[in-house]
Amino acid sequence: MELNNGNCDSDDDTPRLSSEAMAALREFLSQQTQTHVGADADAASSAVSLVSEDWRLSQFWYDPQTAETVSKEVLTLCDSSDSLVRVACVACPTLYAYLKKIDPNVSLQLLEYDKRFEQYGSDFTFYDYNQPEELPPELKHAFQVVVADPPYLSKECLEKVAQTISFLARPGESFLLLLTGEVQRERAAELLGMHPCCFRPQHSNKLGNEFRLFTNYDPGTRLGGWDK
Repeated sequence: MELNNGNCDSDDDTPRLSSEAMAALREFLSQQTQTHVGADADAASSAVSLVSEDWRLSQFWYDPQTAETVSKEVLTLCDSSDSLVRVACVACPTLYAYLKKIDPNVSLQLLEYDKRFEQYGSDFTFYDYNQPEELPPELKHAFQVVVADPPYLSKECLEKVAQTISFLARPGESFLLLLTGEVQRERAAELLGMHPCCFRPQHSNKLGNEFRLFTNYDPGTRLGGWDK
């Protein structure tokens, strides 16, 4: 879960933190500093640098294994085409940063509410899921790969993010990846024709919710295959 625009009416839709993460939150609120994506000190030296998580915006960065696994899958999809593949990262700045680290030449667009990521220049587009199609017209149907991480676990949020995905994706020829809670399994299938993979995403600060990675294509043996 990567961002929150502060307009959620129900606490039930917000990702729940474990007791360990709650302790970390208290420390965070008293001492906000720049940090690195990474689960431990050994990984920090090779981890991608991001702004600090703002948990008041419900920001939770992926752990390195998750970010690298999803990045490699996206790059595999890019390599499967003979032409330039454009990738949209919807509310998942961790993935954007790791993709740029692994392959600086990949064509990426980050759609994100947090304007701290304006540091990425023309790769950044401001995005508020409450206005799912209020985006630059040149982004419409411009992407062969779209990865999205909705900010809430509500039906309403996923429906709006699905509108954004449909706006961005090339009709009939796009690979779609969705990172969200297990509770969205039926909605992901209904709205986007997506199925869960066996690979389980994790966050650097452990969340109490069970998260899944859904795709609209059969990944074969990658990502552990579809969880049937």
